[in-house]
Amino acid sequence: MHTQGSYSMKTMIQEDDSDYDIDDGVYFKKEDLVGPNGGEMSALDVRKMVCNALQDSRFKKPPEVRKNCVRVYYNEGFHVDVPSYRKIEVKDPISGEPKPAWELAGANWKRSDARAVTKWLKTANSTKCSDASRDGNSGQFVRMVRLMKKLAKSRGTWKSKTISGFAISRLVEESYLEVRGRNDRALRDLMQKIVDRLSYNDEITHPTLRGENIVDAGSSKVKFFKKCLEDNLEHLEILDDPDCTHAQAMKAWDKVFNSEWFAAQPDPEVEKKIDNGARTGPFIKQGESRYASNGRFA
Repeated sequence: MHTQGSYSMKTMIQEDDSDYDIDDGVYFKKEDLVGPNGGEMSALDVRKMVCNALQDSRFKKPPEVRKNCVRVYYNEGFHVDVPSYRKIEVKDPISGEPKPAWELAGANWKRSDARAVTKWLKTANSTKCSDASRDGNSGQFVRMVRLMKKLAKSRGTWKSKTISGFAISRLVEESYLEVRGRNDRALRDLMQKIVDRLSYNDEITHPTLRGENIVDAGSSKVKFFKKCLEDNLEHLEILDDPDCTHAQAMKAWDKVFNSEWFAAQPDPEVEKKIDNGARTGPFIKQGESRYASNGRFA
């Protein structure tokens, strides 16, 4: 068993219905996947076997076989997807020597390695932003992936129409540029860069499987995602106005994320004045210096 996907990459978001995107992969040796008559188990046979093993009377809704996994529905409202893999051997394209590889039990057996994808994203985070943690679980790059996924699912009607979180992560990896200390500017720049990228090429390639696509060219979901970004970039045009107020800026970001969170955030300039006023007010004793050696408030 290996935890994988957005949970292991620390790019998971919580949706409004308290659901999460959690993936726990189960891995088998190919030679162990043998049917009752001694034949090789099909991808569907393996998914059914895993589904049977996961049945539990405590579940209100029983686990079910899906296209690429078994889905376990928890009574609290979230679900866990359990994809199945088998270990095979393939020839190294350079040396010609056999090397291990993995196949996913989907509609058919298909090359896939979720752990390699996790390593890819953590490597991108550690190399693309200056505030990445040693374990690759935090940093502005990872925050951009989370924010972009949250934007893509900020309306309930968008979820089935837009691209997957994996596809979004790939687009972020291709287009992200760090803006130190400014997640807002980094996100807005990223939104525009992804729109520009999809305008000349709407194919999204797989980051670890050569010749494989996450989304093929001409996808309606890619077009929908691009249109959502374009529409929300228009909401942010107010930020270019030199007279834009804090309230206007927060309202614009609330439109982008379909939220009320930003409007509740205090104006930092007002807080700074209050803070400075407190330090220059009655808390300073008569005759006490208000300034540090550098001329700023102590």
